Amino acid sequence: MLPVRFTILGSGTSAGVPVIGCDCEVCTSTDPRDRRTRSGACVEFVDERGQQRVILIDTSPDLRYQALRHRLQRCDAILFTHHHVDHVFGLDEVRRFNAVMQQPINIYAESHTLDNLKRVYQHIFESHKNVNASFVATLIPNLIGPETPLELHGLRFTPLRVMHGRLPIVGFRIDRADPSAARADDPLPLAYCTDVSAIPPETWPALLGLKTLFLDALRYRHHPTHFTVDQAIDAAERIGAEQTYLVHMTHDILHGELEPRLPGTIRLSYDGLQVGELPQ
Repeated sequence: MLPVRFTILGSGTSAGVPVIGCDCEVCTSTDPRDRRTRSGACVEFVDERGQQRVILIDTSPDLRYQALRHRLQRCDAILFTHHHVDHVFGLDEVRRFNAVMQQPINIYAESHTLDNLKRVYQHIFESHKNVNASFVATLIPNLIGPETPLELHGLRFTPLRVMHGRLPIVGFRIDRADPSAARADDPLPLAYCTDVSAIPPETWPALLGLKTLFLDALRYRHHPTHFTVDQAIDAAERIGAEQTYLVHMTHDILHGELEPRLPGTIRLSYDGLQVGELPQ
């Protein structure tokens, strides 16, 4: 298997940055790293048959812009962390990938997330009820659960239970399905854990041995459903990944001000951040 590239499509919180109607230092910043679309990520790689693969994690309301910016040409699967608006309201956009690829897209989520997707996107999941025949996405729902890995085209994705306030959601750990295929330039093993306010005891062991960690860090002040910057740093140091990037940040955080103050193995993510490289 050729190299794997992991891209942060969006590093922002539910309101994005700049925030509507705000003229704070971050919202008016000229640093492109302070422009944060809604959270999402993608994994790009070439499988053992030489086929390019793209797997999305969440479909933010900014997905169309993100896909155009990164010239995404296909979508082989979508993994959902949870059903909140800022993580699912771009799902309608994937119909274009259906048209390009001429095939359906498998989506993977927990039962409560699938139930909410089917409720919100009735025109997709019950298209036979639409008054007019229309261009809608073709999706195949698949149920996932914590600590039960699924293999997609040579990569293993393990859902990890994390808490988003009182709501149980999942992050994902990504490994090569065949450990002997690991490469020195891999960003794997990698874990993507956004919208986290607590990590249950059973999840900590699954976060050991990481090369790369993406972890929620909403702002400096307490929030009931997200890690603060200090909480994220404490968790990252306990996990001990070779490199940690903070994600899902609001307009309290000025990239150029916080980045130099972080511990050496912890950095801020930003829209378009990529770890791992693909051959040109």
